[in-house]
Amino acid sequence: MRNLFRGEPEVKSAYDFSGSFTDMWRDMRVSMVIPPLTVAICICVTMSIMMFIERVYMTVVLLLVKFTGKKKYTQYKLEALKEDLEQNRRYPMVLVQIPMFNEKEVYKLSIGSVCSLTWPSDRLVVQVLDDSTNDVLRTLVEMECKKWIQRGVNVKYETRNNRNGYKAGALREGLTKDYVLDCEFVVIFDADFQPDKDFLWRTVPYLLENPELALVQARWKFVNADECIMTRLQEMSLAYHFTVEQEVGSSTCQFFGFNGTAGVWRIKAIEDAGGWKDRTTVEDMDLAVRASLKGWKFVFVGDLDVKNELPSTFKAYRYQQHRWSCGPANLLRKMTKEIIFCERVSVWKKFHVIYAFFLVRKIIAHWVTFFFYCVIIPISIMVPEVHLPKPIAIYIPATITLLNSSCTLRSMHLLVLWILFENVMSFHRSKATIIGLLGANRVNEWVVTEKLGNATKQKSNVRPPKRSRPRLFERLLFSELLMGLFLLYVACYDIIFGKDHMFIYLLLQSTAFFVVGVGYVGITVPN
Repeated sequence: MRNLFRGEPEVKSAYDFSGSFTDMWRDMRVSMVIPPLTVAICICVTMSIMMFIERVYMTVVLLLVKFTGKKKYTQYKLEALKEDLEQNRRYPMVLVQIPMFNEKEVYKLSIGSVCSLTWPSDRLVVQVLDDSTNDVLRTLVEMECKKWIQRGVNVKYETRNNRNGYKAGALREGLTKDYVLDCEFVVIFDADFQPDKDFLWRTVPYLLENPELALVQARWKFVNADECIMTRLQEMSLAYHFTVEQEVGSSTCQFFGFNGTAGVWRIKAIEDAGGWKDRTTVEDMDLAVRASLKGWKFVFVGDLDVKNELPSTFKAYRYQQHRWSCGPANLLRKMTKEIIFCERVSVWKKFHVIYAFFLVRKIIAHWVTFFFYCVIIPISIMVPEVHLPKPIAIYIPATITLLNSSCTLRSMHLLVLWILFENVMSFHRSKATIIGLLGANRVNEWVVTEKLGNATKQKSNVRPPKRSRPRLFERLLFSELLMGLFLLYVACYDIIFGKDHMFIYLLLQSTAFFVVGVGYVGITVPN
């Protein structure tokens, strides 16, 4: 079959072109394709091994922590701290900030949940930072604040005439208010977050008796995880982040990335780190890294969940993932020198921040998933002179996948769909990391993740948004369609010439790109 087009014709015909084309392609492979492809494979194999070692290391640490029962937050003896606080009645002044921007579906949820927190009313300030551009919505948010003020809650409604610095700018300006001077701690909740009433009692005591602690971070619980397949797949990815990455970071060097919400900060630590900065789209991570370089420590409370909402439209999810992928890469670009020459932290912590936290988890993880699995491996199928060992092409990716997905056992039946969807999303994430590293266009693009208020709809038994039918051209994503065509071509090539059955994976992956390319993923809401 491989020599189908390589025979010598007896007479000149149309097959002359096929034969000469085949010979030309063979010569091009040897001189122009094989050398760079071999280099690319070596680079991807190296990155894949780095990612594999990091995943195995975190799994080992997590298992040791679980088997020994020595999670970092359990060492602080929260119950004893709470009893001491209740006896002394020296309650610290706590500020709760709720930044929002045109959050018409969820503003009542967040304000109501925060104003219901159990804490002495004279020691709690709720600050609603409303950057909304809709005047009607601003009026509604202000009315909601006044409603809680009448109930005895100290609510401050703050607005700005601009959106300078976006969320970071709003949080920064909020801390400059006169009434904040008496506050010792600040809690941050995004507009779709709904903390339980005892949230402050389960977080603030950690900070009272441990002056070296700067941040107490809770994990997220998703109220709309079952809304569609896309939200279930998101839950699988984020479950690994909280269960493994955050827990391991907290238990080893007491550093991890602040998630931007559902966390309690010591205001002194924020000031010591230089305050909120808007130089990237991950102002939360920026602050966490700078505070860590100043010697402050963090603790992750894995058994404290805060309800929130996952993006359920693919457009919102794409914008969110662009921000989450571009921002860390851009922050690494801007802070590498500062981290290396920092004298207040150990060499081990510097290595952890640059290599593990930034390079492997925020950049290499995306590049390996897309460039290796969706580009290099398919190309190598069409170049038989290049040999790709099975342990590298199959066994290592399979191990990484199982480790990543093991945190959401209830969704294991969606494992194949999750792999295919993550490979598609790695296309967007890889582009975003390159933009962040180069500081190119869209590096500071900030689009607020759209919320649909799913928790409200579920509680009131209102039907979820119906599917609308936007114009075909509006929902087509041509880059995904091109990737789908490329993988489909390679799959057909492998069916005809190959012997390793890689076409099964290629057909499935090309289908995933086509499904996303025509916009048939997530839910669709009317304009």
